[in-house]
Amino acid sequence: MKKICAITGGNGYVGGCMKNFFAGRGWEIFDLARRPKPGPRSFQFQLGDDLSPDLLSGVSALVHCAYDFELLHWDEIAAINIEGSRKILQAARAANVPKIIYISSISAFDGCRSLYGKAKLEIEKIALANGGLAVRSGLVYGGPTGGMFGKLSEKIKNSAVIPLVGGSKVQYLVHQEDLCGYIEKFASGTIEVPSRVLTAAHEKPWPFKQLVLEIAGAQGKKPTLIPLPWQLVWLALKTAEACGLRLNFRSDNLVSFIYQNHAPDFSANARFGLACRPFDIQTVKG
Repeated sequence: MKKICAITGGNGYVGGCMKNFFAGRGWEIFDLARRPKPGPRSFQFQLGDDLSPDLLSGVSALVHCAYDFELLHWDEIAAINIEGSRKILQAARAANVPKIIYISSISAFDGCRSLYGKAKLEIEKIALANGGLAVRSGLVYGGPTGGMFGKLSEKIKNSAVIPLVGGSKVQYLVHQEDLCGYIEKFASGTIEVPSRVLTAAHEKPWPFKQLVLEIAGAQGKKPTLIPLPWQLVWLALKTAEACGLRLNFRSDNLVSFIYQNHAPDFSANARFGLACRPFDIQTVKG
């Protein structure tokens, strides 16, 4: 029988990686997106919409990647991202979808300060309550564009001067193939994981300044780094948001970056077959 994977947020970077990876391994993709490509297995969907379990009948796995980054206030985030996720995860449970996977973030942890991290943390609880696996992804890399890593690489490529905020703050990275590969194995039933949260990233922390210099070196660039106080940058972002400007990098993203989880839990990864390669800039496709 044809394996069918429903994927939300497939127009985003991580969701797009999931679609391509699953399709390359013979899965039929059920695309649940705001702007799905025309096809027999596509459905216009955005977080907050009601979703009938009948729509997911016969689906082998659900990978929930969707998140609305346009929302700035907690009441909106809770109504759309948290409650919207509850609707689709409960629909998958009601439809008896065998494998339910939620792609969370390493920004989600007890005591996190960012609204993004807090929302992801709440959605993790919903995923677990519905028998799903929640995976906290580190900074995803592996492609030339897309996601925060792609934006950072593009900025370094096109700029001789790089404003550096939080140069000592660390990042934990995961190659897109390691993340997608693990999710696909779980969806296929190749590996069994009890309902829980795992952290998908390599254990080595990368200080942000060192990461910038690594990317620049691979590009043959020697940018000038200008340290900036994060509070000043946060205030500028908040002011721009208050004026109604839509930015690619928001004040809450900066809060998430500054107040990180300094001790992510990797303890269960080996036991459940989750292995992530060390970061190597040479594995980024150009």
